Amino acid sequence: MRGVVLGGTASGVGKTVATLAVLRALDDAGYDPQPAKAGPDFIDPSHHEAVVEKPSRTLDTWLVGEEGTRRNYYAGEGDVCVVEGMMGLYDGTVASTAGVAEALDVPVVLVVDASAGMQSVAATALGFREYAEAAGFDVDVVGVLAQRTHGGRHEQGIRDALPESLDYLGRIPPIGELEIPDRHLGLHMGDESPLDRDTLKAAAEHVAVERLVDAAREPPRPAPVDARARTEKRVAVAADAAFCFEYPATRDRLGDRAAVVTFSPVAGDDLPDCDGAYLPGGYPELHAEALADSPALDALGDRAADGLPVLGECGGLMALSESLTTTDGERHGMAGVLPADVTMRERYQALDHVELVAREDTLTADADGSLRGHEFHYSSADVGTDARFAFDVERGSGITGDADGLTEYDTLGTYAHLHAESGAFDAFLDRL
Repeated sequence: MRGVVLGGTASGVGKTVATLAVLRALDDAGYDPQPAKAGPDFIDPSHHEAVVEKPSRTLDTWLVGEEGTRRNYYAGEGDVCVVEGMMGLYDGTVASTAGVAEALDVPVVLVVDASAGMQSVAATALGFREYAEAAGFDVDVVGVLAQRTHGGRHEQGIRDALPESLDYLGRIPPIGELEIPDRHLGLHMGDESPLDRDTLKAAAEHVAVERLVDAAREPPRPAPVDARARTEKRVAVAADAAFCFEYPATRDRLGDRAAVVTFSPVAGDDLPDCDGAYLPGGYPELHAEALADSPALDALGDRAADGLPVLGECGGLMALSESLTTTDGERHGMAGVLPADVTMRERYQALDHVELVAREDTLTADADGSLRGHEFHYSSADVGTDARFAFDVERGSGITGDADGLTEYDTLGTYAHLHAESGAFDAFLDRL
């Protein structure tokens, strides 16, 4: 499967809309596109999936390493993989879009906001191409996809200005209907605010599909890994608008090794019969009243006290706590498993790649084991004086700044989102 990375000059230049237009253009031209996302984001991939109806793969060299990046790339299926970058092409302290492009050895198409420029677009693109060597990256910037660009003289001016080393790969017209609404944590999810299909189709007609496909390359194949034995256990996974931040690879790993049954606390589902439960992150603060009335949270409180292994990440941590207070000051009772009261804040409390070291054996790691993940949350947790933590924070903020992984009974709640390549979910399954 050939691939190309859509890297931006900065955050906010329209990489997501450009990626959706390219995916649609490939599909309309008869190709089978596979979406992917550089970095740890959950929201942009939901928009990819809304367009092509297949999971978008997570590619992050900090979370999964170079070999893991290639494995997750090839976990997708299709003719051409379109990788949406994160932030600007070279931005990031421990992971970047350039790092993903280098690990995959696929070319970069630079997404440039050309709304107020022509020759300057070419100068910017040439600078990004030449900067790779100075930054120590083996990255090949092959062309430009001009975002927010009119046709006619505007488009032609950009074409004429580009040097021979950079190809013009099309434009995304400045159409208001191509804007995706946002809120805290980022854009609305893809199933909440999908782009109008006809509008996206019209934008996709301006993508130079065949030139983009010709530029794409096939990454090196990853080294094979030994398959893990099935556990014959049953894992209940919360899956709804409150618990929607789950990497595709996580569900794949759980499904490969156990029977997975999903349930929706927001819809009033009870906790299914299970040997362990997993609550991913998401937006529990937007559904706090429904969660407070959910029989599943009551059941989790009872079953956790009886020793059911329960893993909660970010939103899952919030739901497993004593209470959740919204920004409006409304306090709602949660499952009451973990000794913490969670409060939503007006600005984000943490945003970073993280590294955790286990203090002792816990649900997701052996003692002294290291886990890499990602955190992004607007809530803070006021923990009890008797709180016990599973991890020291080597990088990131965690729950207290120094510690993460609030634990009670055989329940673990953490602000860190973990990927299946970390080994955390294999450890979780092994402990059921």
